Amino acid sequence: MYVVHSYPLAVVFCVITMLCWGSWANTRKLASPGWRFELFYWDYTIGVLLLTLLLGLTLGSSGSEGRPFLADLAQASGASTRSALLGGAIFNLANILLVAAIEIAGMAVAFPVGIGLALLIGVVVNYIASPVGNGALLALGVGLVTLAILLDAAAYRRLAAGAAGVSARGLLLSIACGIFMGMFYRFVAAAMYDNPALPEAGRMGNYAAVFVFAVGVFVSSFLWNVIAMRRPISGPPVGLADYLRGSFADHVTGVLGGVIWAVGMSFNLIASSRAGFAISYGLGQGATMIAAFWGVFVWHEFRKAPPGTSRLLAAMFACFLGGLALIVLSRTL
Repeated sequence: MYVVHSYPLAVVFCVITMLCWGSWANTRKLASPGWRFELFYWDYTIGVLLLTLLLGLTLGSSGSEGRPFLADLAQASGASTRSALLGGAIFNLANILLVAAIEIAGMAVAFPVGIGLALLIGVVVNYIASPVGNGALLALGVGLVTLAILLDAAAYRRLAAGAAGVSARGLLLSIACGIFMGMFYRFVAAAMYDNPALPEAGRMGNYAAVFVFAVGVFVSSFLWNVIAMRRPISGPPVGLADYLRGSFADHVTGVLGGVIWAVGMSFNLIASSRAGFAISYGLGQGATMIAAFWGVFVWHEFRKAPPGTSRLLAAMFACFLGGLALIVLSRTL
């Protein structure tokens, strides 16, 4: 299978993760105005599954290092398979909770609480399990990225000035999202062997692990997304008939969103063998700032913002870039 040996290349892969994780949701804007997120999500999970399978059959089956993709899947132990599947199910729940939190509390609460908490939990848990890199620099970098997320929230709060206060339900959903989002990556990492050149019996390489993770995402949707369809946060319940009435273009947008997200997840795990799980996850969760970049420079969400908002946004991007630099340096110093 294809393996990354260069740390600079691993960083490039993590930056691609940020771009993908921060950009996939833009595909929602390409769908019809009435195409509900719950319906979009089915195609999203299909896109995740198809992309991870394609990478496994191509990059995961080439080269002389590690085990080929299909052989790797065949020898995986029950414990490793269950761990990766569970990681997919936990991620899926966290993703749906994030959407629900945004619906109720808005981005100004859901992102700093949910994604900020996920960043802290994810980096700490993965660093404890696999302490790769300079812990102090990594902590400082994560702190700056967290501060950037808080500044992003402050900017969005200025846009929503005068809106109703934050509900306890929205806050609880954000906290639950953050806890689950911070934990899913560790279950996938636990299913993998650390050194691609030295495969361990029962454990999987990057390509097999991310595919089993994707299966977990898809299968768990029959629980989590069905609940979301029957008891939606907003709007009437939707069903299979509503999904089947979607246009070809609507379905393609969901698949495209899943493909983009899965490229990011796959590249992140490929990079983790060289960068370490904590650094890979920390860099990947900087995706919030990529999403903010889209909002500021492409969708012009802040064009009617009150005076002074631009200073918050500038400070946000400065903290993000500084935190990103420290996280990268934590592996070299």
